[in-house]
Amino acid sequence: MNIIVIGAGAWGTALAIQAAGRHSVTLWARADGAAAVLARDRVNTVYLPGVALPAALGVRAVLSDRLEAGSADLNQADLVVIATPAGAAPAWLAALQASPALRAGTPVVWLCKGLVWREGEAELLHEVAARVAPELRVGALSGPSFAQEVAAGLPCALVAASTDAQVRDVMVAAFHGARLRVYANADLTGVELGGAVKNVLAIAAGVSDGLNLGLNARAALLTRGLAEMTRLGLAMGAKAETFMGLSGMGDLLLTATGDLSRNRRVGLALAGGAPLSTIVAQLGHVAEGVLAAPAVLKRARALGVSMPVTQVVNQMLHDGMPALAAMQRLLDRERQTENPSE
Repeated sequence: MNIIVIGAGAWGTALAIQAAGRHSVTLWARADGAAAVLARDRVNTVYLPGVALPAALGVRAVLSDRLEAGSADLNQADLVVIATPAGAAPAWLAALQASPALRAGTPVVWLCKGLVWREGEAELLHEVAARVAPELRVGALSGPSFAQEVAAGLPCALVAASTDAQVRDVMVAAFHGARLRVYANADLTGVELGGAVKNVLAIAAGVSDGLNLGLNARAALLTRGLAEMTRLGLAMGAKAETFMGLSGMGDLLLTATGDLSRNRRVGLALAGGAPLSTIVAQLGHVAEGVLAAPAVLKRARALGVSMPVTQVVNQMLHDGMPALAAMQRLLDRERQTENPSE
């Protein structure tokens, strides 16, 4: 199988490394300079230091979303993977549909976990694809996964989501192996939403831990956060069981508790009183939860879904609410039943 991975960040590089042992994989870096360094040093020093690129892994340069360089590879591609931040994905989807080099029916899938803004409204990437690239066959690869561990060959499980069964089959064939299990799921909305909301909840968990509120508090936050993730998902047509799987509870547990989590580190820094601008600058990588919080809240309000944890995270990030005051606001809420249907 010929696979193209667009975006040489940590996760795109890690997945390309993992797949290169069994398939022909080309990693597209979004600048000539970055591609030249990767090809010369055979290591992604910026995003995945210390992990050597396999000799079989090809590296190409591609400029922005215009496909000037490397586009000839599209003629042979059996699968294209967009591994950019979520905000860059819409332009790539549009460019891939417009490219005469991409063979009709070639699956295009993404690794990004977030929502994007359009004219004041927040969209999941499959909604973006339906609008800007309706002819593409699309899907998402998601689940609990730190790039460093996948690149090192440590065990991991992911979910291949698409409403198109053949796209799911191609993703599973591309990435399922001895150390990486890939499960198929037709609930693309649920898988995408779980991947986006868990980043917001991981920031909340980081704040709780940074304030030394204890393990009980963190467990309560994650449990109630999972409940509000599920409420929003059901309102958007997703299946409840998806949020008990890899892209829901699984990804939430990893991102909220793992020391490699960028979103958790944002929460820890907020608890320490650092301003968001400083946190983002020092992080040096994209923390999708920062952008996802207002987008998730926008969708929830439009659908009349209560998401109190997401709301206080957004207030800390974008309204300047102090971390301790935000946690106290959650504790001061009125009494409620655990299951609203009761």
